[in-house]
Amino acid sequence: MAKPVPLSPQARAEALTRMAGRELDVLVVGGGVVGAGSALDAVTRGLSVGLVEARDWASGTSSRSSKLIHGGLRYLEMLDFRLVAEALKERGLLIQRLAPHLVRPVPFLYPLAHRIWERPYVGAGVLLYDTMGITSGTARGLPHHRHLLKRQALREAPALRSDALVGAVQYWDAQVDDARITVDIVRTAACYGALAANRSRVARFLRQGERVVGAVVRDLESGQEFEVRAKQVINSTGVWTDDTQSMAGTRGQFHVRASKGVHLLVPRDRINSRTGLILRTEKSVLFVIPWGRHWIVGTTDTAWDLDKAHPAVSSSDIGYLLEHVNKVLVTPLTPEDVEGVYAGLRPLLAGEAAETSKLSREHLVAHPVPGLVVVAGGKFTTYRVMAEDAVDEAVRNLDEKVPPSTTQDVPLIGADGYHAIWNARHTLAEQSGLHVARIEHLLRRYGSLVYELLAMVAEDRSLGEPLPSADDYLRVEAVYAVTHEGARHLDDVLARRTRISIETWDRGVDSARMVAELMAAPLGWGPEQIEREVDHYLKRVEAEREAQHQPDDLTADAVRLGAPEIVPLS
Repeated sequence: MAKPVPLSPQARAEALTRMAGRELDVLVVGGGVVGAGSALDAVTRGLSVGLVEARDWASGTSSRSSKLIHGGLRYLEMLDFRLVAEALKERGLLIQRLAPHLVRPVPFLYPLAHRIWERPYVGAGVLLYDTMGITSGTARGLPHHRHLLKRQALREAPALRSDALVGAVQYWDAQVDDARITVDIVRTAACYGALAANRSRVARFLRQGERVVGAVVRDLESGQEFEVRAKQVINSTGVWTDDTQSMAGTRGQFHVRASKGVHLLVPRDRINSRTGLILRTEKSVLFVIPWGRHWIVGTTDTAWDLDKAHPAVSSSDIGYLLEHVNKVLVTPLTPEDVEGVYAGLRPLLAGEAAETSKLSREHLVAHPVPGLVVVAGGKFTTYRVMAEDAVDEAVRNLDEKVPPSTTQDVPLIGADGYHAIWNARHTLAEQSGLHVARIEHLLRRYGSLVYELLAMVAEDRSLGEPLPSADDYLRVEAVYAVTHEGARHLDDVLARRTRISIETWDRGVDSARMVAELMAAPLGWGPEQIEREVDHYLKRVEAEREAQHQPDDLTADAVRLGAPEIVPLS
């Protein structure tokens, strides 16, 4: 494993300077999971790599998914066997080798509503799902599915109405903190030499005739512009793919449509269950996913053509999810039970289907003009495959011979030695003076990097205290987010490095000032900037809450846009 390096403010400034000082082999545009994966894939082949992101790492789709690493059980029903097999292989790699500290198994119960035909139908599908996982060679550590009688199912999930099922099938998938794994992929790429800078927007592409030879990158924090030259540019901007392609003067070989997926968070005690749930709706499937001291209920799947940066949640979205989950619950959920909400946009490859739920989750790679590779579509679970395919396409046009991808054997930062450190967590608790539950929390988020945080706590004991109204998180995590994980603004910490913005009743309002004050020293903020950051965050929360009372997408979007960006993109 390469030596960990921090994504510090100084490292970001140096990365921009170094990008402008040489011709790179590959410049990756877009800091979501696929862009981060592309940077890691390219740099571990021995290429010189730059990675830029206009907002924060994972600030788009890659922080707003269902947080599942799964094969896509419902794609078997669509007979998309290749996609399922590919995703199951990646699921196993992530659990066993690449990110065992971040990706962990989670059980799901599928209630059966029909007595005769449904059990063999669902059972055959889940059996095939498990079998495909085993044949991938990476299914170790995940239990086999099991059939449950009605009374057994109700023991697993007492929250289910007795008349809502005649039995059940339970199977296992996996989950991840999507934003955290994305940041770890960026950090891993930086460990191997990639130059990474967030809050750095591509203003335009550089051209020599028809060929793209790099980009003009604007540092949105300073306003300074850099010419970054590269032999190949990879566009991995997700739902912004068409916008980015248009800068190259090409319409592209495919188009991307955005589908909005809304999720609700409710407290764990509102649903009495030891297992997650998967329920059918008339349009798609609905998950109830265990998430720490919460449940995630989602998702919707509706076309979205409004603001892509901050897709808004309306009262009709919340009503739709509550209506469907309440069909099977003894004690119905109400809007007052909802702690937090978030919406993400899936980048779907545009096709003939009118409904976004029928558009392809598979990815495509294209070379619309010389020097520019575009990758789009896909699933979060298969980010590594998408990245490999994009880099394969890029290196075909390089003069030198480039080795094949190695990322299936490159653990992410924090993975090395994780299981051994987990086994020693009680000793770590004694040595650090933190409760073992705190150590477990840190290990599940940082893996073997926990020593870096514990060293900071040893130097300043106050950093071992929890944040106000966000007891799951320690003060040290806010500082570490800046010094090691590239956080530049209060939003970055409350919404992505931690999940305080969706996991607390006040959505981070009580924590905001202390977090801003903890960020101030490493970022060089004075009192005015602290006030500006807090004020911006409070306006964001207010706008999101108000949007949730609006009846539809159009009105909710208009209200949400009332809270401006902390850093304008122009």
